[in-house]
Amino acid sequence: MNKSSLVLLSALTMGALSVTAQTAPVPAPAAPAVAITVTPAIVSHYMFRGQRLGGASLQPAIEASYGSFVGGLWSNFPVKDKVPGTSDPEFDFYGSYTAAISDTLSVVPGFTAYYYPDADAKAGFYKFTFEPSLAVNYTTSGIKFTPKIFYDFVLDGPTFELGAGYALPLKDLGTELGFSASIGTYLLNDFAKNSTPRTKAWGDYWSVGVAAPFQLTKESKLTVGFAYTKGDGAYTKVGSTPKSENTLAVGRGVVTVSYSYAF
Repeated sequence: MNKSSLVLLSALTMGALSVTAQTAPVPAPAAPAVAITVTPAIVSHYMFRGQRLGGASLQPAIEASYGSFVGGLWSNFPVKDKVPGTSDPEFDFYGSYTAAISDTLSVVPGFTAYYYPDADAKAGFYKFTFEPSLAVNYTTSGIKFTPKIFYDFVLDGPTFELGAGYALPLKDLGTELGFSASIGTYLLNDFAKNSTPRTKAWGDYWSVGVAAPFQLTKESKLTVGFAYTKGDGAYTKVGSTPKSENTLAVGRGVVTVSYSYAF
């Protein structure tokens, strides 16, 4: 075969390969898998925004995630020092979507629907409240800051919260220490059901904590944590009557032990 024939054959071959490469189907991106995590937990006190809603409690939860979407059910069953009318039991249905703006910034709209099946409406307790939320996550120097706003449409009022978290690796132990802190304030204009005039509730709260997860298997881990949380300046007020101190707002150290299994 002469040189010109070789050049022609080479050109035809390269052209065929080029056409093949251009027309080859591009594989579609793999769809995100659904991940489900079950997490039973035990706590020494049930504290919520600086208010003690029960003593030692069982808090099982289940969560499903699909890409940037998360939804789940968290629950509380007090076994000691039950507070009448609150969280006995409690079921919280929640969901959120994380919209990543950059590697260090994301916006997270979400909601929580609180359900108290045994709440006594005649005593002023709600069986159901609904609270949308909007959070911003920003990470710098390894610290994650999360300002967040909630608005409960049933209790008619906002809650503002700022959280921070930092993970300290403990490579020799195969775990890490997760430090967390938060501070918040709330103002609710319809705190008690069927209250005429309406009952307002307001207050501040803060917490600091640390937790260590221990990987047991590829799918499961045990987490032990401790946090101190406290409610401050918490009051209720009916109409124009003088304000009353909210006796549920206290300071407590809370020990948490949880086991999670993902599948």
